[in-house]
Amino acid sequence: MKILLAEDTRDLNRAICAVLAHEGYDVDPAYDGEEVIEHIERDSYDCLVLDIMMPKKDGIQALKEIRAKNIITPVIMLTAKAEVDDRVAGLEAGADDYLPKPFAMKELIARIRAQTRRKTEYTANDLQFNDVTLRAQTFELASENSVRLSVKEFELMQLLILNRDRFLSIEYILDKVWSREPDARPDTVWLYISYLKRKLKAIASSTKIEGDENTGYKLC
Repeated sequence: MKILLAEDTRDLNRAICAVLAHEGYDVDPAYDGEEVIEHIERDSYDCLVLDIMMPKKDGIQALKEIRAKNIITPVIMLTAKAEVDDRVAGLEAGADDYLPKPFAMKELIARIRAQTRRKTEYTANDLQFNDVTLRAQTFELASENSVRLSVKEFELMQLLILNRDRFLSIEYILDKVWSREPDARPDTVWLYISYLKRKLKAIASSTKIEGDENTGYKLC
């Protein structure tokens, strides 16, 4: 399994690469955002681990370019800051997970395993609800227009479509979508619901997500 690790602190980069290689991963190092784009254009990866604060091009800029190329590889963002704004910026750019520094190597390895394992867990079939199509192969949500979803957005939308006839509680959604992330909280669900609402609007769909933290959520 191949990983691209982008971290501009060379000693830390070498240390993380050594640990991941010991775990059996094939790891390519990158030290700035421009190197990330160069790697992506000439090779394919199973997971990208990107530091937010990098020279030439930061992690957010690099990630936006990656997603603009319709590359759906799972991305984990590393950040020295744990503020909500930094997490939101990464998630809105298309990140699938984030890990604030300092972090334990065991946690990074667990998150990489979770992201790469998810790639094989989804139904291979496209799903339809009202005027919306969820495309399994490209992680796209389509109606009059189409937009790419992050891994967790895809998981959540898939869950909503497969349970279209009932409200899903916050606890149920957390258990199904964030079972491997013990730090996930109810406001995490609210945040991703808001992302999906925004993307449904962006593709000019008439489909809505109704409900709140008390009733749960469902498509209508």
